[in-house]
Amino acid sequence: MNGLTIATGKEEVRISRADGSLVLTHRLPAAARPHFHPIIAPDGKGVMTEDKPAHHIWQQGLYTGFNLVNGIGFWRNEPQDGSFSPRLEGTPRIVNGGARWALSNPWRHPDGSPMIDETQSWSLDIADDHFVLELDWGLRAEIDIEIGQFMAGGLFLRMPWTPETGASALNSEGQADKDAEKQRARWLAVAMPLEGRSDEAGMAIMDHPSNPMHPTTWRMDNEFGISPSRVIAGSWKIPKGTTDRYRFRIYVFCGAINSAAIDRQWQEFANSQEL
Repeated sequence: MNGLTIATGKEEVRISRADGSLVLTHRLPAAARPHFHPIIAPDGKGVMTEDKPAHHIWQQGLYTGFNLVNGIGFWRNEPQDGSFSPRLEGTPRIVNGGARWALSNPWRHPDGSPMIDETQSWSLDIADDHFVLELDWGLRAEIDIEIGQFMAGGLFLRMPWTPETGASALNSEGQADKDAEKQRARWLAVAMPLEGRSDEAGMAIMDHPSNPMHPTTWRMDNEFGISPSRVIAGSWKIPKGTTDRYRFRIYVFCGAINSAAIDRQWQEFANSQEL
């Protein structure tokens, strides 16, 4: 494992290697959605996330949200949507060479009333040729909540796809590219060429077996944005005072998609303890 350092700036957490090279930035704006950008390829060559692409200006690297929460949007950042107010919980720390940090993020109705208390507990562990992000995600209902069925929602990843350079995607069931859209799978990976490198780099998002509706349905959009999206399969309710909980692993790699390596990572994740 390589050593890591953590710096907390104004509205962000920056994690770097011991040599000072950036690994990722977790942006925590005071009154907007928290999101990761940039995430740097494991070998330091290329930015793996995109913030507000022209084809989906509300998408911001790696982030969470839903479009229909009691009919209110927490997805597209439109004027009529609900609001976020993220803040760090405690002090980010290094544990056994890896980084650990957490945030809380109230979701409020446009009238200011509380709807959901979102919590995100993150870990980052890094090796020479890859690194692993894990999320323990909680959604506590402050009122009776219904998450409405929609084409996408949950944890979402936007990489810097272009039609000129293309991309590839593959899920745990062997379905490739758009064939993975709306399908149930244990994991879904995407890889693409990036500026500043001669080969591809990519990420695989993994759905933990303890998650509701595992294996989940997946969004795989036309620009190779991917998301474990339970909302594709249907709506569900979170009664007041109860918490929906999910665990995800993001395996960040260089090169093309290697399904055997991703399967090994998923098995390790499936057998792992909580953060």
